Amino acid sequence: MVKKIKRILIELASIHRFVMRFYREVFRPPYEFKEIIRQCYVVGWKSLPLITLTGFITGIVFTNQSRPSLAEFGATSWLPALISIAIIRALAPLVTALIASGKVGSQIGAELGSMKVTEQIDAMEVSGTNPFKFLVVSRVLATTISIPILSFYTAAVGLFGAYLSVNQVENTSFRVYFDQVFEAVTYLDIFSLLLKAVVFGFTIGIVGCYQGYHSSKGTEGVGRAANWAVVMSMFLIFIEEILIVQIIQAMRA
Repeated sequence: MVKKIKRILIELASIHRFVMRFYREVFRPPYEFKEIIRQCYVVGWKSLPLITLTGFITGIVFTNQSRPSLAEFGATSWLPALISIAIIRALAPLVTALIASGKVGSQIGAELGSMKVTEQIDAMEVSGTNPFKFLVVSRVLATTISIPILSFYTAAVGLFGAYLSVNQVENTSFRVYFDQVFEAVTYLDIFSLLLKAVVFGFTIGIVGCYQGYHSSKGTEGVGRAANWAVVMSMFLIFIEEILIVQIIQAMRA
């Protein structure tokens, strides 16, 4: 029991040093702009097809599930407002982050893990390159930038999918639907989406980089790094979702 507690405390101290090193390196030149842009392309653009499909299906499914409950009270006219609030406040950033943690987080963990076990990171240090800035800082910044953009895109695609479902049943026009959608959305809802997406993006990047940067034991360690990058980032995303919701609710009061 004592050994487990000691191991946990050592791991927490290692994570703290890793995060603090990131904050030191991110503001210190030189800046790896080309690598950051390349990672944004990998994280953002290459995730677009999967995000598009997921967001579109989420909008349709949520609409079809919500319509019967509102119809019982004769309140189907509230459906566009309900959809907009649910997608923008919760579903868009959460769905985007979970998809990205599975696709991007595992990719970062496996990529850095393979570089660690093949001693490529050590070779970069010997050659005079700062591997932490090039490998870690660029990837964390890329996820922190790309996830908010993808979240807004997911919200747009989800709302469009919901519109197709609403239009098919109630024959609601495009203009009337989106008038009701934007009427129900407030600036605080937009801020909530942005805040969640930034925090989720940072979490995915920092967890994936930490697991990959500290992997060991050959190919087995690489697989474990990729697996833990996904599991831990998803777990932290749900914890952060709870905390941010409480903060936003306090701001609404």
